[in-house]
Amino acid sequence: MNVERAVDSYLRHVSIERGLSENTVAAYRRDLASYGSWLSEQGIDDTSAITATLVASFVADRAAVRPPIAASSLARLQSSVRGLHRFLAREGVEAADPSTNLRPPKQPRRLPKALTIDQVEQLLDASGPAPSTTDAPESTPASGNVTSLRDRALLELLYATGARVSEIVQLDVDDVSHGDVLRVRGKGSKERIVPVGSYARAAVDAYLTRARPELSRRGRATPRLFLGARGAPLSRQSAWLVIRSAAERAELSAHVSPHTLRHSFATHLLQGGADVRVVQELLGHASVATTQIYTYVSVDALRDVYATSHPRAR
Repeated sequence: MNVERAVDSYLRHVSIERGLSENTVAAYRRDLASYGSWLSEQGIDDTSAITATLVASFVADRAAVRPPIAASSLARLQSSVRGLHRFLAREGVEAADPSTNLRPPKQPRRLPKALTIDQVEQLLDASGPAPSTTDAPESTPASGNVTSLRDRALLELLYATGARVSEIVQLDVDDVSHGDVLRVRGKGSKERIVPVGSYARAAVDAYLTRARPELSRRGRATPRLFLGARGAPLSRQSAWLVIRSAAERAELSAHVSPHTLRHSFATHLLQGGADVRVVQELLGHASVATTQIYTYVSVDALRDVYATSHPRAR
């Protein structure tokens, strides 16, 4: 089969039949476009001509580029290539899978960086006014307060649920209409139910009653919960800018990334005694092994306390 046609077939498969997210499919598309271009440079335009040696050479070539590709990106690239060839073999397009012996690179264990509880409170306070400090519900907020109410609700919800930024910006108003729980659609369109604390609930209610109607009037009607300044659905990139701006005002910019509140959510739950399996469910991790990295953060915190508190620690 022609390489380009094979890639298109595989991407349709992972998008429609496996239901992978748009972001994941887009990443696969970029990886396989790179693979296809490399094969074309080698004079290969049909999948039947791809051998295990060629696959290994492609990976070695990508690993040797300068500046070097991150280990995580190289691992994903290999995963994309393996997925394509497994698909072609399983569908009977090719008799064998030339990527069988491909092994992902060993990635260094990097502990996620979490904020302290005090730092989270600083970040939230810098994002916008708490509901208790806003005007009466029937009043019309000033122009600046419209977006600040939204920003506070956004960050409160991120920390309260541990959801990914991409999951939060995809929420509809109906998704937060179930009282103290939130329905989140995660990777692979899998749904999970996450509790929402009183602080986040109050911030979202204040945004819905006092800010979203004004933002909605500025654009076309949409069911999305979070809206931009012009009334369109808030994008993932815009949500990231909201977080970064709040971090700068709180003087926490060196510590904050789009995933920081998710990391902080998991770390604080484990430090508070939550079972790792419960945290796995709340985060929407398919494997508990992914969640267990946060237990190392807690162990590090224990070591710090021990080192500073025990008379014979040093």
